[in-house]
Amino acid sequence: MNLRFLYLLALAGTVLISSCDDDDQGPNIDEPDTYAFSRDGASTVSFSGQTTRILMGEELVSAMLNFSVTAEELQNMFVNPDGVDPFANADLNASTKSIRSKTAASADYFSANTATAAEIKADFDAWIAAQVAEVYPNQNTLASAGVAGQIEDGSSTRYVNTQGLEYNQMVGKSLIGALMTDQALNNYLSPAVLDAGANVDENDNGTVVEGEDYTNMEHKWDEAYGYLYGTAANPADPNATIGDDDSFLNKYIGRVEDDPDFMGIADDIYAALKLGRAAIVAGEYKVRDEQAAIVQEKVSTVIGVRAVYYLQQAKNGLESSPVNMGGVLHDLSEAYGFIYSLQFTRKPNTDSPYFTKDQVAGFITTMLGDGPNGLWDVTPATLQTLSDQITAAFDFTVEQAGS
Repeated sequence: MNLRFLYLLALAGTVLISSCDDDDQGPNIDEPDTYAFSRDGASTVSFSGQTTRILMGEELVSAMLNFSVTAEELQNMFVNPDGVDPFANADLNASTKSIRSKTAASADYFSANTATAAEIKADFDAWIAAQVAEVYPNQNTLASAGVAGQIEDGSSTRYVNTQGLEYNQMVGKSLIGALMTDQALNNYLSPAVLDAGANVDENDNGTVVEGEDYTNMEHKWDEAYGYLYGTAANPADPNATIGDDDSFLNKYIGRVEDDPDFMGIADDIYAALKLGRAAIVAGEYKVRDEQAAIVQEKVSTVIGVRAVYYLQQAKNGLESSPVNMGGVLHDLSEAYGFIYSLQFTRKPNTDSPYFTKDQVAGFITTMLGDGPNGLWDVTPATLQTLSDQITAAFDFTVEQAGS
C-alpha cells in the first residue's frame, strides 16, 4: 500500500469524523438571555389576553367573599357577557375576553369532548351560585358539622358550606387547572395548535399575522407563557418575583420552588419556555416539542405537589391538639381545588392527564365520604391514602410534597 493511498485514506477519515462532529453540534438556536424576542426592532411577544383573564379571575375569587355581591354579578364576572360591566377594573369591562369561554376548552382535551367540557363549566357555575345561596345567608352564623357559616382560623375567618368546603377556594384553585394549566399545556403548547393550518410554512417564511409583528406559531407559544407570567413584574425575566404576581399558577410555582425538595423547578419551567420560543424562531420544531414536554411535566408536578401538600397539612392539623378545625377545612378546600385540577395535567409525550376526570371524582368522593358531614368527618387515614394514591403517579414522595 503506497504512501499516497494511506494519506488519502487518513484524510477521508478526518473528513468523516469532522462531519459527524458537525452533526453532533445540534441545531443552531439563538437563545436570548431573557424571554425577549423581536423582529425588525419590534417585540414579537404578546399575551395580553392571558393577563386579562388572570385579572378577571382575581376579581371573581375576591368578590366571592363580598357579601353584598349578587349571584348574577359573580356569574357575570365568570362569563363577561356583552353589555355588562361586572368588574371594578374598567379595562376588564372593555375586554371581550371571558374566563368561562376558556375553562375546559383546550384543543387536545375538549375539542372533541364538548359534553365533558360543559360538565366542568357547570361545576364552576354551581359553586359560584352556591356561595350566594348557601354561605351568604349564614355570614354571621358559627359554622359546625352540617351548618354553613364562619369559622375561625387563627387571625382569619373562613366561610364554609355545610360540608366544610370554602367555595371561593374551590373556584380559585380549580381555575389553576381548568383554565391556566389546561390552556397552557393542552392547548397552546400542543402541536395541534402550534402547527395548525399554514402555521409551519408561515413561521418558516417569517410571515406575520396581519397587523402584528409575530407569526401565528410564535403567538400561540407566548399565550402559554402568559398563563404563567402574564402579571409578572418583569414578564421577560419573571422568576425574580415568582409566586408574588398572581393567585393562580404563578403563585404555586413559587410555593413549590420555595420547598428545598423542589428547588430549581421554576428555572426549569422558565428555561424550557424560553428555549422553546427560540426554537420556534429558528424553525427547530423537534427542540420546541422537547421543551413543551418539559413544561408539561413540571407544571403538572406543581399541581400534584400542592394537592398532596394540602392533604398532609390537613392531616397534621387533625392530629394536633387542640385541632384548629378552621385551618383544617381551609387546607382541605385548597386540596379539593388542586385535586380537581389534576384532570388537566399532562403526562409528557402523551395525550393524557396524570389522572382522568373519573379518577379525580373518585378522590373527591373519598375525601368527602368518611361521614354525612363531609370534611368535618374526614380522618387522617383517608388523607394519607389519598396522598399515597396521588404521589404514586409522580416522581416525588409524600414526605417531599407534604413538608
